[in-house]
Amino acid sequence: MSRRAPAAECAALVLLFLLGTACGSRLPESDFENRSTPPQQGGTAPIRVGIVTSATSPVGGSAFTGPRDGAKAYFERLNSRGGIGGRPVEVRLCDDGGSGVGNNECVHKLVDEDKVVALVATTALDYAGASRVSHARVPDIGGQPIGPAYDTYPHLYGIYGSLAPRSGRAGWDGKLYGGTEVYRYFKRAQGARTAAVVSYNQSASAAYARLVTQELKAEGYKVVTEQVDFALPNFRAAAADVKEQGADLVFDAVDTRGNAQLCKAMDDVGAKVIAKVTNVQNWTSTVPEDYKDSPRCRNALWATGSSRNYEDTGDPAVREFRDGTKGLSTHSQWQLEGWAAAKWFTDAAKSCARTGVTRDCVDDFMNRGVPYTAGGLLLPVSYQRFTEPPKTRRTCLSVARWEDDKGWVSQGDMNTTCFDVPQLSYRP
Repeated sequence: MSRRAPAAECAALVLLFLLGTACGSRLPESDFENRSTPPQQGGTAPIRVGIVTSATSPVGGSAFTGPRDGAKAYFERLNSRGGIGGRPVEVRLCDDGGSGVGNNECVHKLVDEDKVVALVATTALDYAGASRVSHARVPDIGGQPIGPAYDTYPHLYGIYGSLAPRSGRAGWDGKLYGGTEVYRYFKRAQGARTAAVVSYNQSASAAYARLVTQELKAEGYKVVTEQVDFALPNFRAAAADVKEQGADLVFDAVDTRGNAQLCKAMDDVGAKVIAKVTNVQNWTSTVPEDYKDSPRCRNALWATGSSRNYEDTGDPAVREFRDGTKGLSTHSQWQLEGWAAAKWFTDAAKSCARTGVTRDCVDDFMNRGVPYTAGGLLLPVSYQRFTEPPKTRRTCLSVARWEDDKGWVSQGDMNTTCFDVPQLSYRP
């Protein structure tokens, strides 16, 4: 097994807004066995897919649009080259507004009214309609696991895979598991020994900070915890203590704006670290603007993930992505993962040439048990159903560092940057 398990990290991307949200009503397991005949798209008719995105949400207008934009660009390029077996892919978009009500409305529109064959690159702040998608047996391919839906329901296939039973309850008895590979990497490759974890005095932020602290301690780090007031954060005091404690690494459980303020405070007090570690959502070309006031901290930014660096244009699959998205004003890792999700659906649909492109046929492709890499863009992704959670796992990760004159620079090959690490439990 060589895939990261970043569900907790993805949850942290919007931790300040997910508190108290639902992931859809849970249906009895028997409800997932509905074998009603799904719509079939044959002949020369377009193959219809849906993309649900929280394009407008409390998090901000562009926070979730990367996967959508990458998937759209892939399908546009695919259609310009003849589509799938001569049939174009018709993309139906739906903005759920970042709410559970809006998400259910999008699911109803796309699944019940538009009769899409599949959903692709779902990126929803509150995936309340997940159980309805699963009950309708609509494959949801390559979605971002912001909540636990992709470790809860069958027929949902997040971009990073899952080993959970997915029978209607999250993970194993409500617990998800993640590895310590990020912390192992910085310990072995960069010699880090002391890590600071910065959070707000807000429940979701503090909970994620506790998880990061637990994982760091499991790897033998000395951990310095810094908590700031959510309403009036004093990042300068936190940064000063980070410097005083001699932290090698800084992790955080704060939002994007808070990150920028933290970085500026670190520059102001002269705090120098090996790495200010961020996540895949912030792996973007907008770093110079986002961190314009903190050049030292900006050049200490590192990102980790499960997909090949979008800057690695020496790789043919990345080069294809960049060529297909050259019309976009910015680039990001989430765009690349949306592109990979669209390719995943396309490969599934191409496998249905003999039977016709149906929901069941696409779903069968997804359930083959064969690891998928989207031509090398992803670490091998698989969906299996383990009755018990793994205690340890060999996991790999993609690592990049920001340099002002070069952008995001890959640190080694993601397929060989691998570690055997413990799997620690947490509740989503």
